Amino acid sequence: MVNIIARYEDYLIHIKHASSNTISSYLRDLRQYASYLETVDVDILDANAQTVNGYMQYLHDVGKSASTIARSLASLKSLYNFALDVEELEQNPVHNIKVEKAEKKLPQILTGKEVELLLEQPKSADMKGCRDKAMLEVLYATGIRVSELIGLNIDDVSIPGSFIRCENGEKSRIIPIYPAAVSALREYIETVRPRMIAIPTEHSLFVNVSGERMSRQGFWKIIKYYQEKAKIDKDITPHTLRHSFAAHLLENGADLRSIQEMLGHSDISSTQVYAQLVKQNLKSVYNKYHPKA
Repeated sequence: MVNIIARYEDYLIHIKHASSNTISSYLRDLRQYASYLETVDVDILDANAQTVNGYMQYLHDVGKSASTIARSLASLKSLYNFALDVEELEQNPVHNIKVEKAEKKLPQILTGKEVELLLEQPKSADMKGCRDKAMLEVLYATGIRVSELIGLNIDDVSIPGSFIRCENGEKSRIIPIYPAAVSALREYIETVRPRMIAIPTEHSLFVNVSGERMSRQGFWKIIKYYQEKAKIDKDITPHTLRHSFAAHLLENGADLRSIQEMLGHSDISSTQVYAQLVKQNLKSVYNKYHPKA
């Protein structure tokens, strides 16, 4: 059982060059599935449609959301497709299985004023405040994922060119940054980072108090801290700034293809969500302010 999952993990890393987030998500789903199979005494390669349907029902019974169940099914389908490719199976037991479609919720975004309020919170009077200011400005300036933000190295920044280079797997993209973000980055890189890094050869752009690369959990706490300071009554996550970046660009006339390239979406349909979001916001404004609405 473990063998095929280990081989699949190796495939994701070395052949498909999937992102670390994708790999961890797939493996989490597959390990949960493997644990379930042990309780019903079925090997992963002997599972049939009835076994998989039983697992889907189990997830439903223990209260998993429709989106979690759909994602789990997609993970199983991908694993079994791999097993077919390496000739461990003759047919995919997931092939004809359908589950309830998860209701697609449009992402929450911040208003322009809320973004300004959040970005005003970190103060450059101390080292952490200067670093935090640079991190928040870069996140909103570029719309990169939090994993990409903390994965940035010092060589990925061009202060003279006003851009960053963002790498995800084998893909690389150049994203411009606005002047305020450039200024915050310059101050952090020139005056703070040299005093924060643990060793002179440290490559990480953003480091924690120990002088090592900032973690996802560490940055999550930073976001929550400044949300509370700003008294913004929305559940802000690092992804909220990514969504806000895309929606605000679209509202101000940017085309979907350019936004797709900056976000690093492989499929334009992922970017089109923001068009729906902008339309929804316009309708909300219309209904609120038009005298006859």
